[in-house]
Amino acid sequence: MSVLRVLVVEDEPIAADAHAAYLGRLEGFAHAGTAHDGASALRLVNQLAAAGTPVDLVLLDMNLPDLHGLDVARRLRAAGHHPDILAITAVRELPVVRRAISAGVVQYLIKPFTFAAFAERLEHYRQFRESLAGTGGTASQDAVDEALAALRTPVGTPLPKGLSLDTLEAIRAFVRDRGAAVSATEVTEAVGVSRVTARRYLEHLADAGVLTRSARYGTPGRPEKEYRWAG
Repeated sequence: MSVLRVLVVEDEPIAADAHAAYLGRLEGFAHAGTAHDGASALRLVNQLAAAGTPVDLVLLDMNLPDLHGLDVARRLRAAGHHPDILAITAVRELPVVRRAISAGVVQYLIKPFTFAAFAERLEHYRQFRESLAGTGGTASQDAVDEALAALRTPVGTPLPKGLSLDTLEAIRAFVRDRGAAVSATEVTEAVGVSRVTARRYLEHLADAGVLTRSARYGTPGRPEKEYRWAG
């Protein structure tokens, strides 16, 4: 896949330089430029698009001196530009988070953060783009599910002690392909692990947002948990 061009939009010069430096440490990304306010960001996106080097991703602060980050996102869309947006901000209020998602923000990173957290979000995004790039002009449901899961699945993060990547992927694939809610007992039968082990993996995937969990009623005794693909 080609290198993804990234625009940094951040009003604090030190933070902006840090984000650009972080990008320089990641394979598959290129720093396309920096803007310190919303108007400059819109102008730079226009200039880069006109030069034939459009921006793929915008690292967008929400608190800019002239415009709110959400206004920048909306104006980009209104102008016919459709870069993906990763919000990098200290704003934690849920209404803003919800509006950010509706405005096209694909990732949300709260300040302060470490390089490891930054790198993980960018790796999530890169896998998201690669998943969609392999579908051609149209995408199947599985391809869409896998692309969306790439934004949620922990990447490069050590697994909890006792979990193996091969078993995790086997259980993840089973739940995704099943197309319906599954229990730890069903995973045990399909993958060949103990029920306790299946439950650990399912809980790990649910905590990561890859699966949703709910109670399954209609069986004797305590309700059993069931897990469903979150895509």
